[in-house]
Formats: sequence, C-alpha cells, structure tokens
Amino acid sequence: MTLNLKHHGAITGVTGSCHELTIGNQGILVDCGLFQGSDSQGRASASELAIEFPIDHIQALVVTHVHIDHVGRIPYLLAAGFEGPILCSEPSARLLPAMLEDALKIGFTRDHELIERVLGLISERTRAIPYNQWQPVFEDGDTALSIRLQRAGHILGSAYVECDARSGNARERIVFSGDLGAPGTPLIPSPEPPQACDRLILESTYGDRDHEHRDDRRHQLRTVIEQALDDGGTVLIPAFSLGRTQELLYELETLFHDNHGEPWRDLEIVVDSPLAANFTDLYRQLKPFWDEEALERVHAGRHPLSFEQLTVIDTHEDHVRAVDYLNDTGRPCVVLAGSGMCDGGRIVNYLKAMLGQPRNDVVFVGYQAEGTPGRDILRYGPRGGWVELDDERYTINAGIHQLSGFSAHAGRSDLLRFVNGIHPAPKEIRLVHGDPPAKEALASQLRDQTSARVTIPSR
Repeated sequence: MTLNLKHHGAITGVTGSCHELTIGNQGILVDCGLFQGSDSQGRASASELAIEFPIDHIQALVVTHVHIDHVGRIPYLLAAGFEGPILCSEPSARLLPAMLEDALKIGFTRDHELIERVLGLISERTRAIPYNQWQPVFEDGDTALSIRLQRAGHILGSAYVECDARSGNARERIVFSGDLGAPGTPLIPSPEPPQACDRLILESTYGDRDHEHRDDRRHQLRTVIEQALDDGGTVLIPAFSLGRTQELLYELETLFHDNHGEPWRDLEIVVDSPLAANFTDLYRQLKPFWDEEALERVHAGRHPLSFEQLTVIDTHEDHVRAVDYLNDTGRPCVVLAGSGMCDGGRIVNYLKAMLGQPRNDVVFVGYQAEGTPGRDILRYGPRGGWVELDDERYTINAGIHQLSGFSAHAGRSDLLRFVNGIHPAPKEIRLVHGDPPAKEALASQLRDQTSARVTIPSR
C-alpha cells in the first residue's frame, strides 16, 4: 500500500497540530492548529501562518476537537484553496464557530463582514458525524479511506480518529489520538482504546508524568481558596475558555455544595471572559453528551455550571471595574479568565494589578508552553522573580500554585493504559504534541511495554 504520513505541526512542541495521511493520490488532514508560545516564533504575520504545504490532493479536514492549537489555522487553509468538508463530532460542530470567531478577531482581521463570510464558509463546509460510525471519505478505484470518531475524553466533542485505509487487497488501520483526556474528567465520558490499530499517532503532552487524583486536586483547590479567604486576597485562575473553565465550575459547584456555611457563603466566583461564558452556555445546551455523573447531578436538581455564587463579566468596561474593585478592596474572590497561558486576554490585566501583592494567589490548572508568560510565572514566581507582560516587568509576590490534576490531558499512566489496551499492539507508534523530554520519556516506557516500533518524527 502506498501510504504516507506527514506532520505539519506539533512535532517540536505541543501546539500547531496538523497531520496528513495520504493513500495513493488522495489524502486528508487531521487538525489544522495554531502555533503558540515558542512554537509561534517566526510566525507572527498572516504570511508566516499561511499553509506552506501542497493541499490539492487533500479531500477532507478531520477535526479532533476545537481548541485553538488544533483548529486555529483553518481560515488560512481555506485561503490556500481548500474546498473539502470539515468533519467533526456533533458537539464540535456546535463549538467550532465560536472558537474560530474569537480567533479571527484576535489574529486574522477586525473586519466584521469578512469574519462573517469566513464563518459562513466554515459552517457550510462543516459536517457533523456521530461517534462510533464509519464514514467514507474518498474512493478512487481500488483505493479508499473511511474514518470513525471515538470519544477522546479531553473536552466536550473531542475525538480520536480511526482511519481504515484500503488499497487493492491491502488494508491498514491508522489512529490519530488527538488530545486524550484523563479518566474521571468531569462532564466527559472517559476514552476507551480502539479495538484495532496498525499505526498510532499519539499525543505525549504529559508523557513524563502523572496527575494528582481528582480528590487530591479538589482538596488542593479548596486549600488555596480558604487561604485566600483568610488573607483577603483574590485567586486568579488563567483558564482556557473551552473545557478547563467548565471543569473548574463543576468542581467549584461541588465545593459550594459540600461547604454551606461561612466563609464560603459569601465567596464570589467570577468568570471574566465572554468566550468562556458562551462556551459554558453551549456546554449546558449539549447535556446529552455529558457523562453519567454530571447527568445524575442535574436529575438531583443541582446546576453544575450555573450556581448562585457565579458572576459573569461581559463588557470591557465591567472588566476594568472588576480589576480595580478587587485590587482596591481585597474582597476574597476567585477569578477565571483567559487566556490559559497568560499570553493575552483579560487575565493579563489582573496579573499586572495583583502579582505584586502577597495576599493574592495564581493557580495554574493547565499546561504552560515554553515561551509563554504562564511558564515564566511558574518558573520564576516561587523564587520571587518577575515576568514580562506587554513589554513591562512585573515582580511576582503572589502565591503561585500548579494543580496538574486539572489538566485536560491524559497523564503518562493514562497514555500507557490506552496503548496497552490495543490488541494486538500497533506495529508503529509515532509520538507528537509534546516537548522533547516528555516524548523521550514516553517513548522509553512504550519500548519497554510494547512490541511497537516507537518513533519521534521530525517532519
């Protein structure tokens, strides 16, 4: 079989996911994501973000989930002349327009009419397909490709992609993991490994470590919040608008439900992100895709993503007032704001105002890519260092915490369980979407535990 795999992103780091599978003369792309952090160096302008590889033979784009590092270059793909369908799960089809509208406003254009045209084109091309159903993509003589989406447990709508490739009498099953989630993630059913796989393209974000147990992370979050209540400080949580924010709201509702008295009764939770508020509303609309635990809470009369202590800030004016109010009054509060790596968005204004005060705390609940302010705060904050925000230095006196148990990514043991659940083992495993130490550590474990040929592609 003439089968080629190429990687157009997520090979030197954890962003810019874009992978190509070609059988014969036709192929597909799996994801087309934006580069972030140090991965984005040299890619600041539209011309540098342009699609630099041939796409005439690409018949479809398959989207694993709608995080920006997996979908952010879709407008550039369309501009390059891509005319095929965009295939994704049903929840992703609902979430994709909101994510790309925000991305277009920030990094593409401020022209409202142009944004509407691009979003209209994306909506026309998007085709939602159910989980666990084979879908033909192309057939050319004796060459054909079908795909099937399976739940990946990362965010709502996330999927890994099974590809059934046929050429003559030869057949091969290729699986793209996308981003896999950790078992037990709130709201999201856990991923199950595929029944068959010849080649596996596997993410390795946390290939070198595991996360805390869910009970431990909730205890740690409670401890940080109660410390803030004692100190009269603000807890800042840089959170990705999609996935992490909703998961945090779910856990915070749990804490409020379990702690009825003072001082929890007067604690306010602020979501300062119109995009996160929009996604949270979409999550509520997509209840049929929630897991059993979340649905049981709904049936019991609880509201995991909407509770009395929750305030949503929409306008920029209200955002500025909130920063000033919390900075001046010292009222205990938990603020969830984007962006998750502190490289833009409203969290930056909170950090500028509050990093210098010991009574405040910053809690990181997601991966911080190399070259982002979030990574620098984690690295230098515990030593009383500084971080550069908008070309100015800010001293870090606030408490700095990292709760890895809130990561939306599978940990090392979760990745190994996923692979070891495939029988027989894949012939080849390619590790992508990870920093070099994480990929090397996971590769070593996989070589010890499986018979697969484990590779780390450079292109």
